[in-house]
Amino acid sequence: MLAKELVDLRPDVILSNSTSVTAALQRETQSIPIVFAVVSDPVGAGFVASLSRPGGNITGFITSEASLGGKWLELLTEIAPGIKRAAIMFDPDTAAGGGSYYLRAFEGAAQSLRVKPVAAPVHSDAESETAITSLGQEPGGGLVVVPDAFTLVHRLKVVLLAARSNVPAIYPWNFVVARYGGLLSYGPDNGDLFLRAAPYVDRILRGTKPADLPVQLPTKFKMAINLKTAKVLGLTVPQSILLRADEVIE
Repeated sequence: MLAKELVDLRPDVILSNSTSVTAALQRETQSIPIVFAVVSDPVGAGFVASLSRPGGNITGFITSEASLGGKWLELLTEIAPGIKRAAIMFDPDTAAGGGSYYLRAFEGAAQSLRVKPVAAPVHSDAESETAITSLGQEPGGGLVVVPDAFTLVHRLKVVLLAARSNVPAIYPWNFVVARYGGLLSYGPDNGDLFLRAAPYVDRILRGTKPADLPVQLPTKFKMAINLKTAKVLGLTVPQSILLRADEVIE
């Protein structure tokens, strides 16, 4: 309803944030230019034909490449080397590719790290509690939280459940570590994506078509570590993590 209301205003260009917002706008217009930011898989979502040649009225900036599924697990096992099984949590209704976008890289990293991979699709707090509690029933559980609308909205609940179950977890957003006590985070600098989107909006207002502006990948990433949470979990943070962290919560 809100997307239709916005499109009915006939703006010259729309800046959208997230996959769900971009999808809602796409359903309402195939002519008004749309520049997106913080979208994981625009090809899989049907926003563009390809990254180099978008082909329609939509272009923008990807927030995460699929390879991050493996990177998250690698970092998590670096700070918690005792992990024997790790779950990747996502909501199939809001995650890129229904959750499959990051899954292959996650499973590949798990194989090389000799960690048992567990897919944990969730739709509610109750399902999140079941998944995280089961990880904490035995030593060696770890959690990778995928960026999607559900995990973002329910981030505090996930952090609290991980703490209660004594499960080391990694998140894609730094503020979860700084504000809510999450253990570790690694992900793109979303603020930088919006800064880079501004020139695309300007170029479209000056006459360039979205089809002629390739989709771009993130270039800046941030890592945060919460030493208080690490101490509660009985983890010794390696120097390799501390040296790379952009933010250390003491």
